[in-house]
Amino acid sequence: MKLDPAAFVADPELIKALEKSSTSITCGGDRVLFHQGDDPAGLYILDKGEATLTMDTPGGAPVMSIQAEAGSLLGLPGLIGNQPYTLTAIARDGAQVSYVSRDQFTGLMQADPMLSLRILQVLAAEVRSARRALSDL
Repeated sequence: MKLDPAAFVADPELIKALEKSSTSITCGGDRVLFHQGDDPAGLYILDKGEATLTMDTPGGAPVMSIQAEAGSLLGLPGLIGNQPYTLTAIARDGAQVSYVSRDQFTGLMQADPMLSLRILQVLAAEVRSARRALSDL
């Protein structure tokens, strides 16, 4: 299955607003941000560099692998739905990532309803990309 990496990318204004409440993470080597099946703790923003998103079957066979682009929001569906992450995210050596905790994210969404609409746009893009990928099977 091939998802469009651009589906994970947020507009620069949304990223700027999220990063006001974020912690910066520099990856000196490959770093697992979260595993498929983990409870969602927060949102990761790929500021620069590379990250790989993967999905495996319950038996461990690979289903898909996506190279995320700078500006991607990683872990958003799990965080919004309060469900385990459906992908594994690995930031590659040299990547710059920002982390927004669940509490910080919730506070931002409550304080600025327009941010919620922008978040929904990213989620809608992910859904459209997944549906296109499924229709190509």
